[in-house]
Amino acid sequence: MPKSPLTVAYFTMEIGLESRMPTFAGGLGMLAADIMRSAADTGVVAACVTICWQHGYMRQTIHSNGTQRYDPVSWNPPQILRKASEQVTVQCEGRTVHVGAWIYDLQGSSVTIPIIFLDTDLSENAAEDRQITSHLYGGDGAMRLKQEIVLGIGGVKMLRTMGYSDIRTFHMNEGHAAFLTLELLRERNWNNDDVKRSCAFTTHTPVAAGHDVFDYDLAFRIAGDQLPWHIRSIAGKDRLSMTELAIRMSRYTCGVSKVHGEVSRRMFPWATVDTITNGVHHVHWTAPEFQNLYDSYIHGWRQSPQLLAEKCRELPDDQLWKMHQLAKDRLIAHANQFTDVPLDPHRLTIASARRVVSYKRPELLYTNLERLREVCQGKVQIIHAGNAHAQDPFGQGVIQRMIERSKKLRDSVRIVYVPNYNPDLASLLTGGADVWLNTPMRLHEASGTSGMKACVNGVLNFSTLDGWWIEAFAMDPEAGWRIGPLASALPDAEETTHVDAEDLYTQLQYEVIPEFEYENHVRWIRRMKRSIGLIGYFNTHRCVGEYREKAWKH
Repeated sequence: MPKSPLTVAYFTMEIGLESRMPTFAGGLGMLAADIMRSAADTGVVAACVTICWQHGYMRQTIHSNGTQRYDPVSWNPPQILRKASEQVTVQCEGRTVHVGAWIYDLQGSSVTIPIIFLDTDLSENAAEDRQITSHLYGGDGAMRLKQEIVLGIGGVKMLRTMGYSDIRTFHMNEGHAAFLTLELLRERNWNNDDVKRSCAFTTHTPVAAGHDVFDYDLAFRIAGDQLPWHIRSIAGKDRLSMTELAIRMSRYTCGVSKVHGEVSRRMFPWATVDTITNGVHHVHWTAPEFQNLYDSYIHGWRQSPQLLAEKCRELPDDQLWKMHQLAKDRLIAHANQFTDVPLDPHRLTIASARRVVSYKRPELLYTNLERLREVCQGKVQIIHAGNAHAQDPFGQGVIQRMIERSKKLRDSVRIVYVPNYNPDLASLLTGGADVWLNTPMRLHEASGTSGMKACVNGVLNFSTLDGWWIEAFAMDPEAGWRIGPLASALPDAEETTHVDAEDLYTQLQYEVIPEFEYENHVRWIRRMKRSIGLIGYFNTHRCVGEYREKAWKH
């Protein structure tokens, strides 16, 4: 049965719809979910194609000595999703692989968008092929190729089988989905231009190592004649680059912040790369207390997030602080389950939570422990959260050292590492902290949406100038603080770390703490309102509007 024409078919390797569905690993999946939520709210006729991962993020347990255990998050798709009757096939290593699907109906305020989860865990498949959709980003290069064949080629075939014959734009959210262009080439008699007219691409990765590249020997062994005769002219002469394939076969390519667009143009000087800065779904990430506040004083904010910018300064100070304290109380109550030195709900609370990877510099705050003691003096408490990969000794070592430091520093600053970082915990943290700390190496954070989630709850950002924060700080430098200079980099990494750490301590000592302690929090509340105002721009309703204007029409 033919379906209504789609404005966009949005392809993404991961999507973070609910904590109980481990179909995501990090920010890429969170963004995909927020884009789809806003599309559903603003009436975009869309479908989303992803994979029904059995294992994505893992449940984290932190022991008293700082060591960690990671266990798979088990879930049962039939309890959450509905089974689709359609099936398609793709070829992997010369074998026919059957691909089924599950549907999640994402209901927005205007339309419902089907999220199509592809699945190879079917009785028709060989045991090794049933594992293709087992672990998100798991396995070797051969397994990654199989996963990307299922997503791209299998995804287009599934849409066709489901009756979506008329699709205006196929949108690739990162290069993982680039093989969809090969199925479109097959449909369109191998005409590159016909395919380009229908495709758009968003790149999220400012570091070369983050882009999938495969040896052609391996690619031909896995994909066979699904790779067209001219693949080297569209995906790279020497090795198959999924990003190059996506760019060359798209009529529109964008990065996810202005600075990331600049980085991407340097990485791919032959390409035209625009920018659509990321946002967040403003309603989804607003704490319940703040939802009630906005419902009372900013009528229409759910439909029109720009009203948060226009009306935020009209929020009553006493009500704003009351709602903040209620959200903070919930966060503190949760964090106190994981410490024998309870946090104080009235103390300045800094939160820092993200995947534990080196470019995010998770230990910058602890560069000089004596300086940190001197600055905090019992006035500050810190909540950390974030998962390391189960096979990542660096990330696990970072967490262990943080646990050790929490014991050494407990007389001057209370530190809690809260386990099992997931979207529910992220909502608690971004809803209830006073300050959101982010310390990435410059030019390494493409956007960074966690700080936006903090803003919508009046939390103040304290961040190096990278990704979205460069743009936000330029819009309103009173909405938070910046760490270190604007310069893209200092002469070497060690000097950069030293300069940034000292600036962090200095601003914390002379700006952040005094501002928080100022009588009745009057100046802090003024900054909270300005932070909320940033979400008038940094929201996915605006993103979707830009995508409709620039990427989803032809």
